[in-house]
Amino acid sequence: MREMKTMKQLSAFLSALVLLAMVPALSLAQEFPRRDSSMVFTPSNPNLIQKTSYEPFHNAWGVDIMLSNFGFGAGGFYRHEFSDLLSGFVQLAVSDVKDDGEVEYINPYNGQSYTPYKINRLLLIPVTFGVQYRLFRDDIVDNFRPYISAGLGPSMIFVSPYSNPEVITLPEGTFTYYNQIDFFTSLKKGQLRYTLGGYIGAGAYFGIEKGSLTGISVRYYFVPYQPGIESLQGTRIKRFGGFFITLNFGSLY
Repeated sequence: MREMKTMKQLSAFLSALVLLAMVPALSLAQEFPRRDSSMVFTPSNPNLIQKTSYEPFHNAWGVDIMLSNFGFGAGGFYRHEFSDLLSGFVQLAVSDVKDDGEVEYINPYNGQSYTPYKINRLLLIPVTFGVQYRLFRDDIVDNFRPYISAGLGPSMIFVSPYSNPEVITLPEGTFTYYNQIDFFTSLKKGQLRYTLGGYIGAGAYFGIEKGSLTGISVRYYFVPYQPGIESLQGTRIKRFGGFFITLNFGSLY
């Protein structure tokens, strides 16, 4: 009996030691909870990833090269895009004007060109305010952008003398001699006539919009001037303009 009592006391003593040994481990488990072992990536440079947004160009300016039955012309333009379909523009152009009956010849003695019966040089200078409407926006890729356009504005007609008609009386009869005036000399004697005009047209721009603008268009200018202006002697032009093929070269910003 005494031995059994001793065994019980020893067992109780060992149990107490085990409990005392477990207390620090339990307290450490409560003080230091387990941490998540997953890794979180933080870039060393905070600006490594940035958000960017695309801002399309809404303005353009450039030059026009014009070709008609009467020769070449030139001009400039400014365009502002109100939406993907509608744009507004202002244009200034200068082109030569000739009568349909004018025929140019070369003098075989001095190599100088001349036009019989021509008395005035004419330049058409229209200033046009108008709109462009893009066609087939959702049906055609952006590197081909067709449009229609129309405009209206004041037009000027610059009139300078081409020659001085001189009447010469000979025994055989009376003749009119046209003494041709040098181009730059005639510009000093030029005068402006004012009227109202406009045009309708269609064209297209080519290429992807990356700062440059290239296109071609066909325009019909209508510039009436009721008093009329003589280009050939005895023939007055009252309607100026006509068809023009125009090449556009510009920049977007």
